[in-house]
Amino acid sequence: MKKLSLYQMVKIALLAAVLCILGPISFPLAISPVPISLGILGIALAIVILPTTESVISILIYILLGLVGLPVFSKYTGGFGVLAGPTGGYIIGYIPLALIAGIIIKKTNRNIVFMCLGMLLGLAVCYAFGTAWLAVAASMTFGEALAAGVIPFIPVDLIKFAIAIIVGLPVHKAIQKFS
Repeated sequence: MKKLSLYQMVKIALLAAVLCILGPISFPLAISPVPISLGILGIALAIVILPTTESVISILIYILLGLVGLPVFSKYTGGFGVLAGPTGGYIIGYIPLALIAGIIIKKTNRNIVFMCLGMLLGLAVCYAFGTAWLAVAASMTFGEALAAGVIPFIPVDLIKFAIAIIVGLPVHKAIQKFS
């Protein structure tokens, strides 16, 4: 991997900061140990605005900040216990989400249809990580974990993706002018 420029590092740091701001904002659901979080909105913004490598690095920074205890995860929590708990799989799933969506977005030259498909495919993988982890951590069957950790979130996550595309594409285009 080539060295990152100062400009790239600033973009990565800014999107990691956006994740740290949006990630803790969450709304509990009575039917699930997984809250609705704005973390996916931050992830989607990173995917839309940054190239794949930079978005993945910003997500890794976010996860590492939470891992060391900063309250950047949902409900203003942090630490290893959060990653080991019921929502940990979804947080880890952010990485393949960004990789899959980012690669598809790059290969299709930011075609909006393929951007949406890439984000949906990446989200499906994120959901798979999260559902499997939730099932183990909360002693649920896979079906119970799917009902509690995925089904209620699909419409809200689709709205977050739409917002990220609407907001992120103009930001990406503006950033490209300075590259």
